[in-house]
Amino acid sequence: MAVQVASAVPPQSRGSWSSFLKSVASFNGDLSSMTAPPFILSSTSLTEFSSYWAEHPRLFVAPASAQDPAERALLVLKWFLSTLKQQYASRSEKLGSEKKPLNPFLGELFLGKWEDDAGTTQLISEQVSHHPPVTAYSIWNDQHGVRLAGYCGQKASFSRTINIKQVGHALLHIDAFDEDYLITLPSLHIEGLITGSPYIELNSKSYITSSSGYTAKIDYSGKGWISGKRNSFIATLYPSDKTEKDAVYSIDGQWTDQFTIRKGNCKSKDVIDTYDAKANKTTPLSVAPVEQQGELESRRAWAKVAQAIARGDMDTTGREKSLIENQQRELRRKEREDGREWERRYFSKSEQWPVFEKLAKTVEEPVEADKTNGVWEFDGTKFDQWEGIGNGNGNGAAAAATKNGI
Repeated sequence: MAVQVASAVPPQSRGSWSSFLKSVASFNGDLSSMTAPPFILSSTSLTEFSSYWAEHPRLFVAPASAQDPAERALLVLKWFLSTLKQQYASRSEKLGSEKKPLNPFLGELFLGKWEDDAGTTQLISEQVSHHPPVTAYSIWNDQHGVRLAGYCGQKASFSRTINIKQVGHALLHIDAFDEDYLITLPSLHIEGLITGSPYIELNSKSYITSSSGYTAKIDYSGKGWISGKRNSFIATLYPSDKTEKDAVYSIDGQWTDQFTIRKGNCKSKDVIDTYDAKANKTTPLSVAPVEQQGELESRRAWAKVAQAIARGDMDTTGREKSLIENQQRELRRKEREDGREWERRYFSKSEQWPVFEKLAKTVEEPVEADKTNGVWEFDGTKFDQWEGIGNGNGNGAAAAATKNGI
């Protein structure tokens, strides 16, 4: 029986989509290296995805105002859950389906800031590795003394659907309490492939564990054949030296819709807060106009490709995309000949990561540096050199770089 393909795939491209799915099913290796059909391409580079961490700056900085460590841990958990809709569902909601992002080139940059009642929150995102692809990021708000730094690579495979394991981690630091939170990254898979309307669903679990002695475990589930709701989760916050049965707080619901925060376990009737992901609007990210950006900045570098995708001009899309990729191959070839390596602008490989090692023991999280071409940390000295600050601390952005040991 023929499969009815949804409108996310143009009628003239349905044959190509079917061929692509067949090639995915028979492909051995990391699917991220496959070339996707042009009509499924996004005009956004993966380096921009780092911005999804802080599109609610008020929630990002909220933990810095809480005096009780358990309440701070809860606010960190609430902020993290608030980021999931933007990170994993905003594109399919906006575009009608999940699109394959543009693969960043080594050294690609994405810079921006949010300005609202939380003050100024700044973002630096850089592609620090191409094989394997890894994006590193630093996000900070000096007014509230909150900083997030991390890096992420992805390994994609096929088993009944496309499964993606995110490799890497993030560390949140709160200056006022000299407190660190290790955030592990959820795994995900792609639903809706057969109908041609792919979307992301999170699976398995992830953790947030803090130096103050609290751990949050988030269990993800989706809509099954018979029951369940899309994008569901149950999160439990408990003392790190105890178990989930000793929950201090719990949160349950849908990360794309509404969730409920309770005191005690998820069966408790002691509701203390609710959150509506659809009602909470994001703060727009300010980015320099394309004509004022440097050649390595994402939106300038991919401008012709993005414009061609927006026009539906797949010939120009492929041609301009290949031009960038060939230029990058030539740069790498020249570097090999000269015996040198591309110098990352804002990040460096770390030889030690004490904060990660200390917190990771709680949740048995491996660093897996071999899968991300190293462990990457924000380098305040490099930041000062490029920004011309010259005070050695990156204007507050890098004060925790060596301290966090990410």
